[in-house]
Amino acid sequence: QVQLVESGGVLVQAGGSLTLPCAASGSTFRFNSMGWYRQAPGKQREFVAGISSGGRTNYADSVKGRFTISRDNAKNTVYLQMNNLKPEDTAVYYCNDIRRVATTPGTYWGQGTQVTVSS
Repeated sequence: QVQLVESGGVLVQAGGSLTLPCAASGSTFRFNSMGWYRQAPGKQREFVAGISSGGRTNYADSVKGRFTISRDNAKNTVYLQMNNLKPEDTAVYYCNDIRRVATTPGTYWGQGTQVTVSS
């Protein structure tokens, strides 16, 4: 089973920047579209950003222009660069295979990484 390890979450002030890496196991990483998701307290997990195997990206409207997703296939790692952070970005951030999330209810998730943005 693929393992996903998110890291890099910290407490940061509003307006600050942060980059989250997510390391994935498995030999098929470079073929998979990967996404970042987040879950704020009391809310459902939501899609934040995605990147295809070919590098095409898409973003939730709430983060467009502030967040950038990228990937390094040699390291089996996907990144989320977050700029101009806002208190409403506070959440636990997760990465996952976009197709698996969409087609497999109850799919595996990593432990996530907590990002807290203070005002």
